[in-house]
Formats: sequence, structure tokens, C-alpha cells
Amino acid sequence: MNQFFRRFNGEEDVSGNRLYPGQSGYHDLRARRKYLNMLFDKDSPLVNTDSKTVFIEEVLSKKAPILLDFHARDWFCEVTSTFTWKKQTLNIILYLRIEQQNGGYKWVISNVYCDKFNTYFTHLGDTANLKFFLHPMSHEVDFMNIHKALDDPKNIDYYLDRDYVPDHLALFVSELKEGNLKFVSVNNEKFHVFQVPNWYFEISFFNRNSYNSGWLISNLVRLSPGDKKELLKHYTHSN
Repeated sequence: MNQFFRRFNGEEDVSGNRLYPGQSGYHDLRARRKYLNMLFDKDSPLVNTDSKTVFIEEVLSKKAPILLDFHARDWFCEVTSTFTWKKQTLNIILYLRIEQQNGGYKWVISNVYCDKFNTYFTHLGDTANLKFFLHPMSHEVDFMNIHKALDDPKNIDYYLDRDYVPDHLALFVSELKEGNLKFVSVNNEKFHVFQVPNWYFEISFFNRNSYNSGWLISNLVRLSPGDKKELLKHYTHSN
């Protein structure tokens, strides 16, 4: 990925040598045009040729060419991984971001998603149920009837705020600390980038016996107002 960023920015020559500020070819637009065309997966059905052309032209604008910043927040990694949970095999998606700390940077887990965790909250938002509720005058009896909810854990989600959204990251940390969740392996990773104004692109790894291999742009989307927020919700299962 470091090489992807360098090639995108024109910070590496055709032989793969690093270029630094002041050196010939550093951030050169002609060299960047060549590299940008090479950084797309040629077989991807999610990369439209016309969109790709417009994207490259906007990135290489002579007035304000766009550079990617490895340490910026508008990109993140999606890691598909395998865990065991009480002898069951679970697929869990980890979302990681770069975070600054003590003058340096580190990757941190910003969110997770697991289908299993959703099964704990199957009754959320069910306003039609007339059996599982706390009477509106419960406060007059010091909520002595709250045992009705707490003694019936399988239905506890009926008693939650209808706007509550389950926090998979908190559940993930709790299950790890309790020893119920055990890491097995990383299966796949890809990167989601929102650093180019009005664009989103996805970077995936391709192991091929050709020049069109390595980390390549596998999806490219032109963003309209509001699209970024919706895509972030979709890709990170956030609110």
C-alpha cells in the first residue's frame, strides 16, 4: 500500500526508486498520469472507462492536483477475519484506521461487524408487541416490576429504546475479554478511500502473473452530495 500511495502521488520513478522533494520527476503530472492508468484493475466491472478518465483528469488538475495522504482519516481498511466463538466459527469484519499517537501513527480498530451479534437484537423497534413492556406508571412503585425484563434475557431487547443501535465493537471487546472469542486468521483485506473530492474508490490486492497485479483500484464511484455518508454507513455498518 505504501507503494500504491507513492505511485499515485508521483513519488516513485518507473524503476521503483523513491523520489523526494526537489528531485526531478517528483509529483510530475505526466509521470503520474502513466502510473494512475496502471493503478486500476483492468478486469473490474466496477470501473467504468469514462469515469476513470474523468477521475484521472480531476486528480491531475494543473490548478490543484490531488495527492493521497497516508496519515489522513478519509480512508480505512476492511479486514475479513475468522474467529471461534464457543466452538462456533464466526466471520467478523474489522475496520481499521490510522490514528496519531505520541508523534507517530498506528492502526486502530474503529469498528467491527458480525452477523452473530445481530441475533441478540431481533426485537428492536418492534412497537406492535403488547406483552413485553414496563408500565408507564412503573416509577410510582420504584420500578419493582423491572425484574420482569431482567429475568427474561431472551426478550430484553423489547425493553430497549427503539432508537438504540447495537454496538458491535463493544460486544466484540467484551467477548474477547471474557475469553469467548478467539482469533483464528485474517482472510482478506481491502481499502476504502474518500480522499479525492467527489470520489470514492476501493483498493484490492490481485496476485497475477502480469503487470496488472498488486494493489489496484477495483471500484470507482462518482459521489453526489450525501453519497459519502451513505457509502460510509454501507461499508462500515455505522450510523
